[in-house]
Amino acid sequence: MRIDIITVVPDLLKSPFEASIMQRSIAKGLVEVHFHNLRDYVTDNYRQIDDYQFGGGAGMVMMIEPIDKCITALKQERTYDEVIYMTPDGETLNQGLANTMSLKQNIIILCGHYKGVDQRVRDHFITKEISIGDYVLSGGELGALILCDAVIRLIPGVLGNETSALTDSFQDNLLAPPIYTRPAEYKGWKVPEVLTSGNFPKIEAWREEKAYEHTKKRRPDLLTDQE
Repeated sequence: MRIDIITVVPDLLKSPFEASIMQRSIAKGLVEVHFHNLRDYVTDNYRQIDDYQFGGGAGMVMMIEPIDKCITALKQERTYDEVIYMTPDGETLNQGLANTMSLKQNIIILCGHYKGVDQRVRDHFITKEISIGDYVLSGGELGALILCDAVIRLIPGVLGNETSALTDSFQDNLLAPPIYTRPAEYKGWKVPEVLTSGNFPKIEAWREEKAYEHTKKRRPDLLTDQE
């Protein structure tokens, strides 16, 4: 997978891709991530990428011309499956959407800033709009990082155990069941006997039951979505 991220502050994005799972996915050649500073696509001396709103109003708006130049230049080099805009009024990111995005080959992510982008960008260039929640950030960069992390870990070969991602919370609309590790007893607190029994059908049944109970208690809305 190749991910091209268009941003006003590329330095804000770099370090998360230099550590842990995202760094290893790049080192393995499973993912390419490229950052594009929008100011590089402006010819004036001020490198201006924002301007006042038509009709008045507080806050600056990202201009269409530099965004057009950047996206057009990228599209001349390859075909993209999606051009994504990170915005509070987009489709809310969930595990199902992350699963779908992990199947893509090439994507562009545009990080909004200030009051957002000229509406014509959304009308003519963007194919998908994604939100990470019902709140507003200073820019789309942190949202883009969350999207990348959620998607990259699902790509085959990224995680050490390829079945790990399939048992995460929200797969099949269930939260993950309780998990334990050694020691089997600590300060009198014992691991459920079924997990040390070696009876894997019973273990799987226990995990399914606990996942359902945990979801019903913490996120009953997920069970409603299944009905």
